[in-house]
Amino acid sequence: MKRIVKTELLDTLPPDDPRAIHSRRDLQRVNDWMRNHVIMVEALQNALNRDAPGQITELGAGDGNFLLQVAQKLSLVWPNVTAMLIDLQKNVSEETLVAFAALGWRAEAVVADVFHWPKTSTPDGAVIANLFLHHFEDAPLETLLHLISQRANLFIALEPRRSSWSVFCSRLLWVIGCNDVTRHDAAISVRAGFSGQELSLLWPDKQNWRFTEQRVGAFSHLFIAQKIS
Repeated sequence: MKRIVKTELLDTLPPDDPRAIHSRRDLQRVNDWMRNHVIMVEALQNALNRDAPGQITELGAGDGNFLLQVAQKLSLVWPNVTAMLIDLQKNVSEETLVAFAALGWRAEAVVADVFHWPKTSTPDGAVIANLFLHHFEDAPLETLLHLISQRANLFIALEPRRSSWSVFCSRLLWVIGCNDVTRHDAAISVRAGFSGQELSLLWPDKQNWRFTEQRVGAFSHLFIAQKIS
């Protein structure tokens, strides 16, 4: 199946649009169902040998709920982590920032283009993305991966797994109450997703990094790039 990138409805709606609010709640439900936060927790711990990073930066963080769920599972063993939430729109609520603080994490929401995000990454930090990279065509995606390789020693992304089965299942989201925006965007996301070693091939520096790229769960695609010490 050829990769096709199209604009998703949620990206065109104002953050306070009722359909957008409903869709962001849908995405939380879909993430829970796909267990992406659990997969991310395991990937972070395994990649870092269970040593806490000083900072985790999420690109395309949306409302911050995904990284918050990750923090809820890690905060007991990884205290005092800084969560940097990067997004083009201001979607992170004060309640979400307070929830991070209650876990002992410091969270900061930064409104920025991911191609020009502030140099806030730390040497002992990690950069992550959840259901975000598939929004980009290969050329800008390659540019973004090059930027990430200059800012981080570890990058982990979870993306839609592109397959006919995933497309078929995306049409059934009405069963769990997803609205028209989510249903429309789900099929687009899958067709823009990844398979094989597509992300590894786009990474700029292949000699000094090691890669993991594979299917995880029923519908997710996991990509890990870790700099070789």
